[in-house]
Amino acid sequence: MGNAVNRLGPDPESAHSLAHHAPRGVVGHGDGAFDAFPDQTVGVDIRKYVGLLLKRKKILIFIPILFMLVAYFYTQSLTRLYQASATLQINQEEAKIVNVGAIDDSANLNNQGYLFTQYEILKSRSLAEQVVTNLDLVNDRNFNAAEKPSLTAMIRGYVVSLINPNAPAEPTPQDELKARREQAINRVLDGLTVDSVGRSSLVRVTFSSPDPELAQRIANGIAENYISANLNRRYEASSYARKFLEERLQQLKIRMEEAETQLVAYAREQQIYSTDQQRTLTEDNLATINTALVQASSERHRLEELWKVAQSPGGDALPRIAGNEAIGKLRGQYITLSAEYQQKLKIYKPNYPDMLVLKASMDEIDAQMRKLIDDSKESIRQEYEISVRTEQVLQDQLDALKAETLLMRDRGIQYGFLKREVDTNRTLYDGLLQRYKEIGVAGGIGTNNISFVDRALLPGAPYYPKLSINLAVALLSGFGVAILLIFALEYLDDTMKMPEEVEAALSIPVIGMIPRPKDSGDLEDALADPWSAVSEAYRSLRTTLQFATASGAPKSLLVTSPRPGDGKSTSALAIARNFAQLGQKVLLIDADLRYGSLHKKMRMDNGVGLSTYLSGQINPQDAVRPSEYDNLSVMVSGPLPPNPAELIAGPRMVALLGLALNQFDMVVIDSPPVMGLADAPLLASLTEATLLIVAAAQTRRDVARVAVKNLNYGRAHLLGVTLTKFDIRHATYGYGYGYGYGYGGDSYHAYGAHPALMEEAAAAEGKAGRQTES
Repeated sequence: MGNAVNRLGPDPESAHSLAHHAPRGVVGHGDGAFDAFPDQTVGVDIRKYVGLLLKRKKILIFIPILFMLVAYFYTQSLTRLYQASATLQINQEEAKIVNVGAIDDSANLNNQGYLFTQYEILKSRSLAEQVVTNLDLVNDRNFNAAEKPSLTAMIRGYVVSLINPNAPAEPTPQDELKARREQAINRVLDGLTVDSVGRSSLVRVTFSSPDPELAQRIANGIAENYISANLNRRYEASSYARKFLEERLQQLKIRMEEAETQLVAYAREQQIYSTDQQRTLTEDNLATINTALVQASSERHRLEELWKVAQSPGGDALPRIAGNEAIGKLRGQYITLSAEYQQKLKIYKPNYPDMLVLKASMDEIDAQMRKLIDDSKESIRQEYEISVRTEQVLQDQLDALKAETLLMRDRGIQYGFLKREVDTNRTLYDGLLQRYKEIGVAGGIGTNNISFVDRALLPGAPYYPKLSINLAVALLSGFGVAILLIFALEYLDDTMKMPEEVEAALSIPVIGMIPRPKDSGDLEDALADPWSAVSEAYRSLRTTLQFATASGAPKSLLVTSPRPGDGKSTSALAIARNFAQLGQKVLLIDADLRYGSLHKKMRMDNGVGLSTYLSGQINPQDAVRPSEYDNLSVMVSGPLPPNPAELIAGPRMVALLGLALNQFDMVVIDSPPVMGLADAPLLASLTEATLLIVAAAQTRRDVARVAVKNLNYGRAHLLGVTLTKFDIRHATYGYGYGYGYGYGGDSYHAYGAHPALMEEAAAAEGKAGRQTES
C-alpha cells in the first residue's frame, strides 16, 4: 500500500526503461516535459497539406463546382459581342511648311511619337462624328436597337432630372435628334479599339457590336473616313504652304537685293578686300605668319635643348655625335689599340718602346675624336642661334600684322554685319524656294501615306463572352477560395487530430492510437473481435505499458481524460481486459462517482460498488465482482453519493488500493474527467501511473493543457497520452500501417483464422508477458 500511495514520480530506472522501450516519441516523463526524437523533416511537409485537402475534399469539390455554375449562368446572361478588324499601314509623314524646327513641332517627333498621334486621331471624337454622319447611324434601326441604354446614361438622366426638375418632360425634335446623335457617337467610341501590330507601322482598327454586320461596316467606315480625313489635311496643308511661301519669297528677294547693294558700296568705300567670303588678305597673312612663328618657336626650343645637352658632361652621347661615322671609326680604332695596350702591359713596362708607340697612337686618335666632337657641338650652337634670330624676325612681322588686322577689323564691323545680312537672306531665300518646289510636286501627285492592308470581314462567331475562359477562371478561383476556406477552418479548429499535434501542445508523448470504427455503434463489436483494428490498437497500447517502468507495467494505473466522451471508460475496460488475457489478475475500479458507466458496459447491477464501500456501508471484498472475462474483477461505481471528492480523499480509498495491490497483479481505475473536478488529481496522487485519454478531433488544446496542469498539481506520474477515435482520413501518409490487417475494418476472420487459433495466440502472448515480468 505504501508503494501505491507514496510513489508519486518515476524513479531513474523506470525513466530509463521507458526511454529504452517506448514507441516513437516516448521517453521518460517527470514534471510535465519530455524529449521526443527530433523531427527529421526539413522544409515544408507537402504530405501534410495534401492530407488536409483530402480530409475536406467535399469543400474542395463543392466550391469550384458552385463557382463554375455561377460563371456558366452569368456567361449565358451576357450579351454576345462580335468583333470586326481592319488593318491599316501608316507611314511617317513630316508635314513641314518651312525647314525650321521651331515653327513645326512635328519635325521633332520620332516614328513612335508620330504613330501615337495617329492612334489618338483614330480614337478622336471628330472622326467618330464623320463616321456617324457618313454611315447615317443616327437613323440606323439595327445600330440603335443593338445597344441598350447604359447604366451610366440612366444615372446621368436621373441626376439631371433631380437637379433640374423644371426641365420639359417632352424634348423637342431637334433636342431628340441631337441626343440620338450624341448617343451614336458615344457608342462608336465605346466599341472602338485601336491597337498597334507589334513594333511595325501597322494599326488594327477593331469595332465590337452585338450585330456582326454593323461591326464590319463601322470598322471599315472608321478606316475609310480616317484615310479621307488624312488626304484632306494634306491637301489643305499643301495649299496653305504654297500661298505662304509665295509671299515670303517675294519679300526675301527684295531684302536680299538691298543688302547686297549696301555690302558692295561699303567695301568699295573702306577698301576691304577678301580672298573668300570669310577672311581678308591681312587675316590670311596673319594666319600664315602665325603658323610659321609656331613652327620656328618649336624648332628653337628643340635646338636649345639639344645645345644644353651637348654642353653637359654626357653630351658626347648625343645621337647626332655618337652616330657620326668618322667619330665611330676613330672610336673603334681607339678601342682596338687600347685593348692591345692592356694586353702587352701584362708583359712590358709602360716605358718600353713598343708601349710608348701604342700610347702615342692612342693619344693621336683621341685628339682627332675630340676635334670632331667639338665641331659637331659647334654646328649645334650655330643652328640654335639661327633659330633664335628667325623666331625674332617672325615675331616682329606677326606684331605688325596684328596691329594692321585690328585696324582692319575696326573698319570691318559694319562690313561683317552687312555680309551676314546678305548671307542670311540668301539662305532663307534658297530654302524657301526649294521647299516651294517640293510642295508643288507633292501637291500635284496627291498620294497618301495611309493605306488599307486588310479590310474588315464579317465575323462568324462572337468573341465575347468566352465560356471556356470564364469557366477556367471560375474553376481556378473556386479552388483558391476552397483552399483558403479549408486552411481558415483548419486554423480556427483548435482540436487535436494528429499525434504530433498532441505532443506539440501537451509536451507529452503519444503512446497509443485507437482508430475510430466506421460506425459509432460498431465499437462494442470491434472490442469483442480480438482481431479488429481497435483490439489490435489496445494490444499495442498494452505492450507499451508493459515497458513503462523498470519492473514492467505499473501496478496501479489511473485512466482519465480532459472531458467527458473521450473514451476513457472504454479504454480502461480494454486495458484491463488485455492484461487479464495475459494471465494477470486485474481489478477494474469505476471511480467515476458522478457518472459511472462501467456497470452498463459490463451489464452489472450498480446497487453496490465503490461509493457504498467508501461510505463505510460494506467491506471491500463485498464490492468486488467477477466479470465474464477470465482473471478480470470489477468494482462498479455504486449509487451516486452527494460528496464524491470527500469520499475519494478519505483514508478508505488508500486502504482499498493497498488491499487490492496485495491481492491483484494490477489495478486499473476509471477516473472522472479532469476538467472542473478534483477527483482525477486526487486519484492520480494515489496511483503509480496515469494515462490520459484524448479524443482525436474533439478535445481542444486549451482544455487538454489545463487537464495536464491539474494532474501535475496532483503529482501525477503521466505515462503519456492515448489518442482515441483516431480517424485515418485525418492522417497523412505514415499512419495507415500500424494495426495489421485489421486496420480499416477488416479482421483476420476475413483471411480464414479459426477461433481456436486466436485463443492459442492469446495464450502465447500471455505467457510471453509473464516471462517479461519475471
